[in-house]
Amino acid sequence: MTKTKTAKESLAVMTNLVLPNEINQLNNMFGGELLARMDRISSISAKMHSGSFQVVTASVNHVSFNKPIPLGSTVKLVSKVTRAFKSSMEIYVDVYVYDYQNEVYNKTNDAIYTFVAVDENNKPTAVPELVAETEEEIKRFDAALRRKQLSLVLAGRMEPKDAHELKALFSS
Repeated sequence: MTKTKTAKESLAVMTNLVLPNEINQLNNMFGGELLARMDRISSISAKMHSGSFQVVTASVNHVSFNKPIPLGSTVKLVSKVTRAFKSSMEIYVDVYVYDYQNEVYNKTNDAIYTFVAVDENNKPTAVPELVAETEEEIKRFDAALRRKQLSLVLAGRMEPKDAHELKALFSS
């Protein structure tokens, strides 16, 4: 197994339309439909990074529904691993809607998922470390550790005093 991989090696892009059976009474995409698409694209990034066919969703850490996505919209989801730990990977998903008048994609939503690579016995298995290269990748890489520490503290699996990266946000 490769010891390190870059974020771009896990890049996955999915583009499709919002169809009538995927909308709510306001003629916008159901939030659950968007969540399902984000989960699918995240799993692809996790598989690409881990080199494992078997990955499972461990958590959905953050979802923002900033702008509605209307019926008929062309939606592009872009995901890649932002940080890898022992067997888990944080995946960031950005969602864009195509503006046909201006011929550009505008960001509408985003989410952060955590996946775990598992072996044939459904036991966690090691994943390659991630090397962040771009400014955005480095920013997301650093923030991922703080998010992990916060999750561990809230779950009672880490003492707040041991969450050094998280504490640094609040101390001068």
